[in-house]
Amino acid sequence: MEREAVFRTRGLTKVYSMGEVQVHALRGIDIELYAGELVVLLGASGSGKSTLVNILGGLDTATAGTVFYCGMDLTQADDRELTEYRRRHVGFVFQFYNLIPSLTARENVAIVTEIAQNPITPEQALDLVGLSDRKDSFPAQLSGGQQQRVAIARAIAKQPGVLLCDEPTGALDSKTGVIVLKALERVNRELRTTTVIITHNAVQAEMADRIIYLSDGQVSDVRGNDHKKEARELTW
Repeated sequence: MEREAVFRTRGLTKVYSMGEVQVHALRGIDIELYAGELVVLLGASGSGKSTLVNILGGLDTATAGTVFYCGMDLTQADDRELTEYRRRHVGFVFQFYNLIPSLTARENVAIVTEIAQNPITPEQALDLVGLSDRKDSFPAQLSGGQQQRVAIARAIAKQPGVLLCDEPTGALDSKTGVIVLKALERVNRELRTTTVIITHNAVQAEMADRIIYLSDGQVSDVRGNDHKKEARELTW
């Protein structure tokens, strides 16, 4: 049985003009991402990982090539359509948490649930990331790892089809990073959210269903993971 491709890209290319210099961030990317899988995009800084994820998430547009999300051609979408796509289908988790300091954890998550079509409650989202007991805490009262888990709860509260995570443990120590990865693992397993994690940390690839390796704006390798580990088993 053929798996359902959530994303399919063909010849995806991105060129940035920096004055007179042209920077080729992506050079013809062909990939599929499948429903419910957890994929790690692995590569050195500058390999094109963030650019690729920003295009998949509708935050940036391609210079050439195509990207389809569940049959929708994102390369033909206008700004309004991309905004609607992001609002309905995509959850983002970044390296920095971007929480609103004056709001509690629950209120930070509720910002999303109030405008989503089919949300879970803020309480359910915080429970999924193991923060039921901190829902009334303000960001300043939370550790970095707890703040990142609030950010994950906010991203998943609208039940997005895909969760895009750009170096979600980049600002955290190893022990705290594992706790954050456990939260992402649980979301992927229980909500069946297609989850993409960008990292330059090869150890984190051990928890993926598949690893896509990027180098100099190109896919250098794609591997299935026959010895998938749980996040709690990882150390770096």
